[in-house]
Amino acid sequence: MDWSVSELTEREVYKLLVNTVLPRPIALVTSLDAKGGINAAPFSFFNVFSHAPPLVVLGIEGRAGDPDEPMGLKDTLNNIRSTGEFVVNLVDRAMLPAMNACAVDHAPGVDELALAGLEAVPSRAVAPPRIAASPVQFECRETVTLAVGRRQRMLVLGEIIHIWVRDGATNERLHVDIDALDLVGRLHGADWYVSLRERFQSPRK
Repeated sequence: MDWSVSELTEREVYKLLVNTVLPRPIALVTSLDAKGGINAAPFSFFNVFSHAPPLVVLGIEGRAGDPDEPMGLKDTLNNIRSTGEFVVNLVDRAMLPAMNACAVDHAPGVDELALAGLEAVPSRAVAPPRIAASPVQFECRETVTLAVGRRQRMLVLGEIIHIWVRDGATNERLHVDIDALDLVGRLHGADWYVSLRERFQSPRK
């Protein structure tokens, strides 16, 4: 089957994309508001964009509302635009319940980490904290933010300036033990995830 995107609703395009682009890594993003309050929210429209310079990209949609009206900006985006800094915390299987708690749309100023029972720890190079339980954390500075579409959809490009990997998961040659990280990714629907426990090689010729 095939479709012209112009003939599909936004919801139909979303369903096709999130059910085919699999798996999607999860960024549990921590940021600070202008008063220093902590915000944490997960995003699966996320990936590494480049290694030189090291960049991540976040796709952040506005708050839900009337599809024909502008959407309010999410706290994460407001905070990044205000401070220029954020931390990408990757998610392992043990963090999933807490990550889902952070996904609830709370009022501005609510500390999702506290509600989810996650410990915030200081970052090295940016003000927003890291999540202690996260196996991998990228401290980032905003490079550019682009508005796309007719509603409040933003692409945030951030440069990674400091990297943390769980103790014991790397060696002196920077080889990473991915089993020790136990990272998960998003699959189709609201509740499906995948781990890295099952994998295979396909050598290049």
